[in-house]
Amino acid sequence: MKRFFLSGALLAGVQILLRFVSVSFNAFVSRKIGAEAMGLFSLVMSVYSLSVTFAASGVNLAAVRLTASALAYGRSPRSAVRGCVLYSLLFGCTTAAVLYFASPFVGSVLLGDARTVSSLRALALGLPAISLSSALAGYFTGVRRVYKNAATQLLETFLRITVTAAVLTLFAPAGIEFACLAVVGGSAAAEAFALLCAVVLYFFDSRPAANEKQPSAFAEVFRTAFPVAVGSYARQGLVTAEHLAIPWGLRKCGATSAAALAAYGTMQGMVWPLILFPAAVTGSFASLLVPEFAQCAQRGEKERIRRMAEKVMQTALLFGIGVAGIFIGFSWEIGEGIYPGTDAAEYLAVVAPLIPVMYLDTAVDGMLKGLGEQVHAMKINILDSAACLVLVLVLIPRFGITGYFIVQYVCELLNASLSLCRLLTVTGMRVRILRWVGLPVLSVIGVSSVVRLLSGIPGLPLIGAAGSPAVRILLVSVGYLLVLLVFCRIVKKPSFAEE
Repeated sequence: MKRFFLSGALLAGVQILLRFVSVSFNAFVSRKIGAEAMGLFSLVMSVYSLSVTFAASGVNLAAVRLTASALAYGRSPRSAVRGCVLYSLLFGCTTAAVLYFASPFVGSVLLGDARTVSSLRALALGLPAISLSSALAGYFTGVRRVYKNAATQLLETFLRITVTAAVLTLFAPAGIEFACLAVVGGSAAAEAFALLCAVVLYFFDSRPAANEKQPSAFAEVFRTAFPVAVGSYARQGLVTAEHLAIPWGLRKCGATSAAALAAYGTMQGMVWPLILFPAAVTGSFASLLVPEFAQCAQRGEKERIRRMAEKVMQTALLFGIGVAGIFIGFSWEIGEGIYPGTDAAEYLAVVAPLIPVMYLDTAVDGMLKGLGEQVHAMKINILDSAACLVLVLVLIPRFGITGYFIVQYVCELLNASLSLCRLLTVTGMRVRILRWVGLPVLSVIGVSSVVRLLSGIPGLPLIGAAGSPAVRILLVSVGYLLVLLVFCRIVKKPSFAEE
């Protein structure tokens, strides 16, 4: 299990770095192109996300599960990788062709803005690379060499930012359409480079033995990936429809087209990246839970699964509650510091209480997929997305941005509750509400209150009235961790790591 924690720590560190760079870059882009252009870009990316779902079609999960399964039985995973590559080429190239030729209809009719057509075509060109990269990333996760994924992501991010910043500086003055095209063009170039890196790393990682001849496992990959992909199609289709309906609903409520796009761009392009920034930690470990739980399930280690699930759930809640406390207590400092002159700070304070629920749901989904419950998780996600779409169509035209927040709360709580109930049924784990929820909430409130009182003292260095918000945030984080170390005894080594 040491490899699990080391891999998770490495992946989390890389993800934190990448998200820090991403948030900083988003702030740079928003200042360059404005909130309205961010809204237009977010609309393009909502269609792009649906296209990526079709291009990948569940190949990452299939690569992880089949690679881990092959290793568990002492077989070479190369056959599974060949099948995943063929599967990726089929779905990636088909989706790219459809999006490229359908871009005029999608941009002008569905998005209602012809300025998005060129960006959609540019993004279509990168879909085959994304699909193939997803397959190879699943292989690296399955063989527990996530540092190769981390290296690829770092190089991709560096190239994306470098190319985008250079092109954006040249074309931003030409208008919103060219600014949006500059951003997506940089992403497409980075995706092609990431695929090249992943291919090189794979061939160095898994060189065939002499005279090794293995057929591809395309049929097995299809049986594993496609049922999950169908659910992903439905869910992402509903999510995309929901995103397209948000600006429409805001306009119905009385906002102008520019104001609707600006509000949408603030939430999707500014606030949610901030909310999801610390989720790099839980998301990284959640991706590693899939092969870990899959191998335990194959071996029939029910008691170990139960103890692992309890520890993962406890850790996700402790972390999520601490992050939520910081975002709630310092929403103005964070929002105005990164996105000055926007509504990001106000929106951030409203959605921050959802953070523990979101982070817990990410961890629960990873455990369910590892236990072979991906179909059940898919059904929950489809129900959640359908409920979101209906509520968006009903509430936002009537209540505006307030309706949007109501939708987020209802749907996040619904998804997390259903997923958690399924995990409790499958694992038989026990939930300790007072220790996992009550004590962390009281701790973060107490520590934040003390730091706030100290910050009101004018002459106190660093954290006084003239002190840095970053120092106060750091003090809250350290104080919260120390309280938990004393009262929750989280310093002791997890029981499943001792095995």
